[in-house]
Amino acid sequence: MRVLGLMSGTSADGIDAVLVEFKGDPSKPKWKILNTCSYEYPSSTREKIIQVGQGLKINSKDWLELAEEITELNALAARNCDPDATAEVVGCHGQTLFHRSVKKSKRGGSLQILLGPLLANMLETIVIYDFRSKDLALGGHGAPLVALVDEALVGRLYGWRGVLNLGGIANLTIIPPKTGIDKTSECLGWDCGPANSLIDLAIKENSNSTLMFDQNGSLASLGIPKLQIIEKWLRDPFFHQEPPRSTGREQFGFQYLQKKKKELGNISIEDLLSTLTTFTASIVSQDLNNLFIRKNISLIELLVGGGGSKNLFLMRQLQKECCGISVRSINEIGIPSQFREALVFATLSWWNFLGKKINPQYITGANKSILYGVRVDP
Repeated sequence: MRVLGLMSGTSADGIDAVLVEFKGDPSKPKWKILNTCSYEYPSSTREKIIQVGQGLKINSKDWLELAEEITELNALAARNCDPDATAEVVGCHGQTLFHRSVKKSKRGGSLQILLGPLLANMLETIVIYDFRSKDLALGGHGAPLVALVDEALVGRLYGWRGVLNLGGIANLTIIPPKTGIDKTSECLGWDCGPANSLIDLAIKENSNSTLMFDQNGSLASLGIPKLQIIEKWLRDPFFHQEPPRSTGREQFGFQYLQKKKKELGNISIEDLLSTLTTFTASIVSQDLNNLFIRKNISLIELLVGGGGSKNLFLMRQLQKECCGISVRSINEIGIPSQFREALVFATLSWWNFLGKKINPQYITGANKSILYGVRVDP
């Protein structure tokens, strides 16, 4: 079965599309990527998405027009990736504009903007969308949903395997081994904290928006990270919450960056980016250390995907921080790093079409098995 997956993450740089063919057992499918493409958001659209996510108030007309624009851009991305409309199902995540993690006295919430019925009629294809609301309604965090699919797509090794996504936010999947005493263990997953969100905001602010990201980590590699400050930042209670755990740009956004810059004082842009990038690697390393302390789980491999995997300085810092773990790009096992999340939502959409429910208890914390996504026919 051919499925088209569409994804735009918290970085809000555009839409990734992947056309996939699935066969066999849904839990251990045979899959083949037939085509991929990326559709970059117009700069004005990206700016509005980020500003709304940071608290900009817009009127009802602007909300509607933004939803229509994002839907139309997803339709363009779908047509570019699958010009002959061969996909039987299109899975579209939509654009996250706000995420509220679960608190003791308050349920979680997450807003993805997309007009699913409009997209289905524009493409004349079944569309699966709104992947997070059922999970949230059942007491879950609604994130990270990628961890629900990683075991099926990536598979098991003879030891514990990790998958790290470095988008705007970093999230981890922990996959049990296929043999030994731990083979009956559950797959785990959680949001770690900021990956590219602070780095991108910092470089945009310091370059008057002429640069949107630190290409290859080239500027960060010229700086010296402030390790003592990073140690202080790592004591933030969020980083020590036991999973399930989720977060977003709302927590690790512009205001958070300004606070951290104030603590750092007057330093160069190179030192700032070096510190923020090393901070991201240190958060992941600390999470893996806590995993060993709490559950006696030690990884033999960490596969890295998302835009941050192209940041050579960040990858070097991860390899340095995660001593004893083989850290490599997820590209090396045949999953294109940039399109991993689009592939995940294609998989979830295939599962929705088949009626396959998933138990997310050890990842999102939701309290029953769920058929992820809402189906709308053209």
